[in-house]
Amino acid sequence: MVQAYILIQTEVGKASIVAETISKIPGVIQAEDVTGPYDVIVRAQADTVDELGRMVVAKVQQVDGITRTLTCPIVHL
Repeated sequence: MVQAYILIQTEVGKASIVAETISKIPGVIQAEDVTGPYDVIVRAQADTVDELGRMVVAKVQQVDGITRTLTCPIVHL
């Protein structure tokens, strides 16, 4: 199992609806609107890195109101 944080920038005033929409995507553990340089932070999981990448590109990035994403895979050192 691969997990990652996805940091999301949205259009002005769209953070809440983006977080709500993303929280319904299979594989998303949590989606929260936050303050700072990013507007939404998502924790997601998938069976493989490739599957995680497909989820981000095919599902998360397609949500209306998103301007940029940054995916940060979780590592255990």
